[in-house]
Amino acid sequence: MARRRRGRPINGVLLLDKHEGVSSNRALQQVRGLYQAQKAGHTGTLDPMATGLLPICLGEATKFSSWLLDADKRYLASIRLGVVTDTGDREGEVLKQRSVPDLEDGDIETVLADFVGEIEQVPPMYSALKHQGQPLYAHARAGRELERAPRRVSIYDIALTSRHARGFSLDVSVSKGTYIRTLAEDIGERLGCGAHLEGLRRLRTGPFNDGNMLDFEALEAMSDEQRLEKLLPVDALINHLPQLDTDDDGAQRILHGQPVSLDTNGLEEGSVARLYHDHALLGVVTVSGPGQCSPRRLINTAGEDR
Repeated sequence: MARRRRGRPINGVLLLDKHEGVSSNRALQQVRGLYQAQKAGHTGTLDPMATGLLPICLGEATKFSSWLLDADKRYLASIRLGVVTDTGDREGEVLKQRSVPDLEDGDIETVLADFVGEIEQVPPMYSALKHQGQPLYAHARAGRELERAPRRVSIYDIALTSRHARGFSLDVSVSKGTYIRTLAEDIGERLGCGAHLEGLRRLRTGPFNDGNMLDFEALEAMSDEQRLEKLLPVDALINHLPQLDTDDDGAQRILHGQPVSLDTNGLEEGSVARLYHDHALLGVVTVSGPGQCSPRRLINTAGEDR
C-alpha cells in the first residue's frame, strides 16, 4: 500500500523575499509549513547573509525547479574596501586590512568595465562545490586550502549605484555559477586595497524579479485563500520553452509515458518544449523525431489545490 503524503497538494511558485540571517532551507520550511504543502523546493540557495528573491516551488512545480538553476541573476551588492576576509564576506575572519586610496567614481567605473563580459573566477573555499564527496566549505573549516580550477562565467552588466564611507554598492547582472563574493574580492584587488562583500540582495532570477515578492510576515497575515492567490502557476518556471499542444488521444498517450504524434512547429529533434492539452499543462516533452514527442517531465494534477 502506497504511503500517503502528509500535507495539502498545493502546486505553484511563490516569490519569497528572504530575510537576512535565514538560510534558504529554513525559509523553504517556513513557507511549506504556512501553506501546509506536501512538497516544496527552491531554485538555488541564497546565503543566510543575503536577502531578496528566493522562488519557492510547491507541489508539482518542484519538478521544474531545475530550469531556474541555470538562469541569469541580478543583484544589488555592497562592497567594503580595505578589509579581506577568509570567506569573502563580512561573516568571515579578517585576514588583512589595507589602506584605501582616494578613489573618484571614474576610477571605480574604469575597473568595473574590465569585468564586463566572459571572465574566469576561482570558486571560493567557502562554497558548496564538492571535492571528493565533501563540500569545499567543510575542507575550509578544517583548515584545508585546496586548489580550485577557474570557471568561465559572464558579467552582463555592472553599474556603480552609490558610494558610502566604507566602500560602494553595485547593481550587477550575471550568469549562473557567478560568485558575487569572489567578484567583490577581485574588484578590491584591482583597486589595490582588497575588499569583501558586505551585503547582498537578489533582485532577479530568470524571468522573476523583485516586483512581486512577499516576505514571510506578509504571508502570515493573509488568509489561506489570499496566500493561494499569490502563487504563480507551475508553468511560470518554463514559459521560456516553446509551447506545443495535443488532442485528447495524445494527452492520454503522453500521460501514460508513451510518445505522441503532433505538430512540432518545426522544432529540431532533441528540442525541449512544454506540452498542453485544452490549455492545461501536461509537462515537458522532448522532440524525438519528425512530428513526434516523448515525455520528459510530466505533472500530476489529481486532487491539486491549485
